[in-house]
Parts: sequence; C-alpha cells; structure tokens
Amino acid sequence: MKNIIVFAGSNSKNSINKKLAVLAASKLQGTAFSILDLNDYSLPLFGVDHEAEHGYPQNAKKFNESLDNTDGIILSLAEHNGSYSVAFKNLIDWLSRIDKQVWKNKPMLLMATSPGGRGGASVLEAAKTRFPYLGGNIVASFSLPFFDKNFSEEKIMEEQLYQDFLKSVEKLEAAL
Repeated sequence: MKNIIVFAGSNSKNSINKKLAVLAASKLQGTAFSILDLNDYSLPLFGVDHEAEHGYPQNAKKFNESLDNTDGIILSLAEHNGSYSVAFKNLIDWLSRIDKQVWKNKPMLLMATSPGGRGGASVLEAAKTRFPYLGGNIVASFSLPFFDKNFSEEKIMEEQLYQDFLKSVEKLEAAL
C-alpha cells in the first residue's frame, strides 16, 4: 500500500488548510496517510550564519526524512499577504539547504483555501511556479474559495467544487 504525507503550509492550530488537506486524504481509496503539523517541526529563522555555526536543525532533518520516505504529498497552503506563511517559507528555506530538490519529485496534490473568494489563488500560483524548481511534481491542484461557506468535515458543499476536488484527489492517487 502506498503511503503519503499530508500537511498544511501553516502553523495555525486551527488551520483551515490542514482541514482541507485531511479531507483530501480521507477520500483516497487505496493509500494510507500520515498527517504532519508544522508546529511539531519548530525551526530557528533561516540564516547562513546560523547554518554555519549550528548546521541543519534536527527538525529540518526529520521533515526531510519524511519527504524521503513518502510516496506522495498532499499540501494545502495558507496565504499570508499573497504569499507563503512565514513558518512554511522558513521550512522550505531550511529544506532546500539539505536537498535542493525539496519535494523529491514525489507526486503532489497542491491546494489552498481561504475565507475569501480567491481561495488562496495567489499563493497557489506562486507555488505552482516555484515548486518545479524545487523538485515539485504537481499532478493536481485545487483552490477552495469561501472556506466557511463551502467546507464541511465530510465534503465540499458546492457540488461543482466538490467534483473538482474529488478529481484532484483521483489524479494524485493515479500518479502514486
């Protein structure tokens, strides 16, 4: 059985992006998953001076090992001022020092959601542009607008969005 990792690009304890990522994983048919939380991988602020003095932080090594040992990735990105959250960007900065191919060419379902009507579209576009340079193999993407109106623990409430969501999950599973 394939095994994937599921996480949000957020350190919010009540991350709506984590909820979306977990919902996607729950729709997989023949794939096991592990949920990662950025709060479990606390990292110092990246800097070359810190790296030279202390090396790679243990939590960056642990997260990198999770990426090494997975068959695929579900990631839903929080959007902060049109870009990645600070916690997520810092993680990528550390991971890219360990391995420039951060995502290791593993099949990835890339998503974003927000309370607003764009559903994290800006951060999703930024990631879709940048991740391929970091070993990102994005096989599907999905954006959920108006999280509070469209999300429930079992499904996406708006039917067309839900069908698009399920197709994205299916594309990931087919690529594993």
